[in-house]
Amino acid sequence: MKPTHKLLFVLCPMLVLGFIYYSSGKLHLHVWGQKPLYDKQGFLLQLDTKLPPELAYKYGNLSEGVCKPGYAAAKMTAIYPKFMKPAPMFLDRNFKRLAKVSNYLPPFGFKTQERIIDSILTATKNYGLGEELDSLSCKRCIIVGNGGILFNKSLGSRIDDYDVVVRLNEAPVSGYGKDVGTKTTIRITYPEGAIQKPDNYEKDSLFVFSAFKPLDFKWLRQMVFKEKLRGTEGFWKSVAHYVPREPTEMRILNPYFIQEAAFQFIGLPFNNGLMGKGNIPTLGTVAITMALHNCDEVAVAGFGYDMNKPHAPLHYYETVKMSAIKESWTHNISKEKEFLRKLVRASIITDLTNGI
Repeated sequence: MKPTHKLLFVLCPMLVLGFIYYSSGKLHLHVWGQKPLYDKQGFLLQLDTKLPPELAYKYGNLSEGVCKPGYAAAKMTAIYPKFMKPAPMFLDRNFKRLAKVSNYLPPFGFKTQERIIDSILTATKNYGLGEELDSLSCKRCIIVGNGGILFNKSLGSRIDDYDVVVRLNEAPVSGYGKDVGTKTTIRITYPEGAIQKPDNYEKDSLFVFSAFKPLDFKWLRQMVFKEKLRGTEGFWKSVAHYVPREPTEMRILNPYFIQEAAFQFIGLPFNNGLMGKGNIPTLGTVAITMALHNCDEVAVAGFGYDMNKPHAPLHYYETVKMSAIKESWTHNISKEKEFLRKLVRASIITDLTNGI
């Protein structure tokens, strides 16, 4: 064997071993008998509510109740080093530059829908929460779920105290203010989940649209331009025919939050980047993911299903019981709950109803 060949013969295995060792630090692999520090999603295995030293120094001296700038993202990064904060809440006219979603079809991106989105955004004109909220140096947000666990908790005034109150789909406010509050900053929905009676919409909230299939964008365009609803065959239930909002009060949620929640945070099947069995996160978890990127402090209320209480109310606004829940084709509730529990255990989010 030639000397150069001998050298290569020795060097190659060493280079491979070196690469594996280096990668183990970057990717948190379990190598050579070491106990792994991170789970397969990339979250720290040992979660507690203590602040890391660098965060304790930054936030430890702030008075009780004072909003902590950057707190949610800083704590998230501490338990999930891959977390990258910049991710705009809504699509704007530069949406095509969002590389992480431009190559995916709905719900994980907007591929094939660029032209229709362009026309919608031309009409909506605004792409933020509004001048007052966008100018806040620190935002406290709460995502209000629809769970029956909210019933008779008298959390209304506490919920209304947050800067941004996020509600989901058709969950009503009128008549339930004592438990769920009266303030709505944004209501996130998709066609089948949207409020169908125009009179049930709050006056001052933003209508925030989340797409799960290409047809959804066609529906939104008809709502924005106040056109007669056509082509409803592809929806799985009846949809609203009219949204009593001006185009300037409508937004398109960045689909990156669906993608990140599904594949990075929860670990649902990738399925070549297409919607498939059990790989769609619930809208509540999508909203929490959005808040982690865009709010300084994040709280939730009305989350969590307790299957050990089959006769408990499923939602706070109707008599359907917990036993009505069937295994979902699209969601993986147990894996999703596992992710949300990590956020609660690490005090990244505050769960006002203790249902997670």
